[in-house]
Amino acid sequence: MNTIARYTQPPVNPLNRIQLARPEKYALHNGIPVYQINSGTQDLVMIEMIFNAGSWYQPKPFTSLGTSLMLREGTKDHTSQEISEKLDFYGAHLETTTEKDLALVTLYTLNKHLDNTLPVLEDILKNAVFPDEECGIMLRKQKQALDIDMQKVRYLARTRFNALLYGESHPYGAYRRQEDIEGASTELFRNFYHSHYQAANCRIIVAGKIPDSLPGQLQRLFGGTDWMRPEINEPVFVPGPSGEKESFVVKDDALQSAIRMGRVMFNRNHPDFVGMHFLNTLLGGYFGSRLMGNLREDKGYTYGIGSAIIPLQHSGFFFISAETGSEVTIKAVREIEKELEKLCNDLVSEDELSLVRNYLQGSFLRSIDGPFAMAERYRDLMQAGFDVEYFDEMLETQRTITAQQLRELARKYLKPDEMYRLIAGKQA
Repeated sequence: MNTIARYTQPPVNPLNRIQLARPEKYALHNGIPVYQINSGTQDLVMIEMIFNAGSWYQPKPFTSLGTSLMLREGTKDHTSQEISEKLDFYGAHLETTTEKDLALVTLYTLNKHLDNTLPVLEDILKNAVFPDEECGIMLRKQKQALDIDMQKVRYLARTRFNALLYGESHPYGAYRRQEDIEGASTELFRNFYHSHYQAANCRIIVAGKIPDSLPGQLQRLFGGTDWMRPEINEPVFVPGPSGEKESFVVKDDALQSAIRMGRVMFNRNHPDFVGMHFLNTLLGGYFGSRLMGNLREDKGYTYGIGSAIIPLQHSGFFFISAETGSEVTIKAVREIEKELEKLCNDLVSEDELSLVRNYLQGSFLRSIDGPFAMAERYRDLMQAGFDVEYFDEMLETQRTITAQQLRELARKYLKPDEMYRLIAGKQA
């Protein structure tokens, strides 16, 4: 009988080129592009309507989010309750989401019920009426939720930090205030809905086991000119970063302090993005990162700490985030700076390079596991203007990047004295 060698690590096979299903692209008669990922074994499909209607495009703060929250609160012919009951009856699920750049309306439905669920999506996108009573309820809920968020140092640090990087009047730096919610109205939401949720501003991603009838159904419901309106103008904003690199948000009743450090960076279109993604993973992008090893495992300053590089349509930024006990906040900041200095000064060992390579390859495979996950990754590429070949280039960079290249990237982008620092919590 063979004995399993439990103390011997199994071999790790490097991930070379991948064969991803290339989305099939076609257009509806009114010009809406459709990207179709026909994959999967279950008779289930996801239909995602994508609009340039995130906070970048809103005329006033809270407009984009408020419009998204109100979409399924009633149409010309159906109440919000009727919409919910119909979706529930057919086992469908509908989500509305807003981001900095995009607004998404996503329907998950069984193929056999498409004739009943797809018209609900059409009704919401073409005939939403924004009832005054439901709008008032939504606004009250949002005010209460904001009151609760304002008690959390993590929320204060996150929102105020973006304002440091871009300025409070910039869409990437603006944050919700009570007066923004109080000043919102059904008229504001209706106007934004009619101008932005329309055919000339729409793209569609379909993923799953796609029935042959679906392209015809999409054409019949969404391919006409009945919801075609003038194309929106692309707004232009100039960042207004703070002149002060350090900021403190006082909350004297807080038991912990929230730390936020980082800087404006770039998006996926920049040639250094993939390398910086690798470097960020090593620093704070996974549980075995340097920041976790130092501040959680060694010092015990925090339960969790992480870093990320966030790509946006018109910019991007890097940040480090943690919550610590108020008495060790400054010590934690100093340790973070030490880790940044190490990356700028010292070469990463081959063992650590191999560990991060293996983690990133496994993480990528998980991120494309299934048609819905693949659709999300492809949406990110489509937004940046790339095709699936981008993944091969990304994997090649991850396989071949050297310790010297990582040190150069750290010296270029991660110098501690070039970071913005914000602490929210009890005054030290």
